[in-house]
Amino acid sequence: MVNEFKLPDVGEGLTEAEIVEWHVAVGDVIKVNDPVCDIETAKSVVELPSPYAGVVQELLVEVGTEVQVGTPIIRIGDPVEASAPSPEASAPPAETSAPEQEAEQPLTLVGYGSKEDAVVRRNRTVAAPAAAAGTGVLAKPTARKLARDLGVDLATVTPERDDGVITTADLEALTNAPASSPAPAASIGGERREPIKGLRKQMGQAMVDSAFTLPHVTIWTSVDVTRTSELVATLKADRDFAGVRVSPLLIVAKATLLAMRRTPIINSWWDEAAQEIVFKEYVNLGIAAATPRGLQVPNVKGADRMSLVELGSAISELTDVARTGKTPPADQTGGTFTITNIGPFGIDGGAPIINPGESAILSVGAIKRQPWIVGTDDDERIEPRDVATLALSFDHRHIDGEAGSRFLADVARIVGDPSTALLF
Repeated sequence: MVNEFKLPDVGEGLTEAEIVEWHVAVGDVIKVNDPVCDIETAKSVVELPSPYAGVVQELLVEVGTEVQVGTPIIRIGDPVEASAPSPEASAPPAETSAPEQEAEQPLTLVGYGSKEDAVVRRNRTVAAPAAAAGTGVLAKPTARKLARDLGVDLATVTPERDDGVITTADLEALTNAPASSPAPAASIGGERREPIKGLRKQMGQAMVDSAFTLPHVTIWTSVDVTRTSELVATLKADRDFAGVRVSPLLIVAKATLLAMRRTPIINSWWDEAAQEIVFKEYVNLGIAAATPRGLQVPNVKGADRMSLVELGSAISELTDVARTGKTPPADQTGGTFTITNIGPFGIDGGAPIINPGESAILSVGAIKRQPWIVGTDDDERIEPRDVATLALSFDHRHIDGEAGSRFLADVARIVGDPSTALLF
């Protein structure tokens, strides 16, 4: 019996995805829920577990290929029907058969279910060359992807390996080789192209939709955050915060949640279809994170109900996963307000674009030591202080300047002196 695993919809109305990496090879013995590959959707990189147990017979899609939902991506045969094993290629006895109920598992196991044992590799006496995938050219999957990115026809590449398999080294040697005729003087350097797809494509479209459908207004203020810096240093030494990544971002996040109590319209949404303003009675706080695959905005569900320790742990966990590019789609949907921290890049401030489905976004600039006037009228003096710029972009259809300014002033007041949080 041979089962074809078709690319499933892993959620959010997925229509296509790219195969990023295969975790199995032809001849491997796998169980139900063993990971077979990673796919990149418009939201994130997702690991696909197998709904079938058996022997991998064929990988139907190359790494770097974008396929539609419902397309077969791998064939898995019953171990009992596999070719007679040689002494060198025999699988362990526990893997020689699979219960019938495993072979009939529905294709709805994505994202859950136990991963029982690691994939069992069958010993192979001969290393198979990379799949040609019908192109007539033998090449490593990574080489095929690089060739597509460079716009190089693999048929024109001469492999260095004796087995005729093209590698990335062959392509790099080809693209770095001197041209047969001198290039015009104006053509110094070159160019590299990357397909716009997956997360970057979704992010780009979302930003265009937001920028040209919402009337953005941005306001900003510079704040003396020295007391926040001192609080961060104190909390880092507090045993209750052991294991929690404490940073000024955590204090800004808490200040944002407190300031929303006085200006709840910041946590609302303009429903164009229903012609209603939807006030959210919960806060799913989004934290924008730069990843190798583009911008992701995972959100902390129910952030307004969390203690400072819980909020710090949740933000750390979300951002750590986001940096790997593997944030689950569920963690990127349902956000109500976003904070984007551009300070680590040394940027003072900016005018961020509102995340779709929300009405406001706060950017936090770099904290820099600057001269600042302190003291009262009778005792004004200039001292070096930690200063940062906070900028708020909001949907001006329903959030007016007074509401936006009040909210930003409240956030600034708290990060300027965290003890004022007791007043909110």
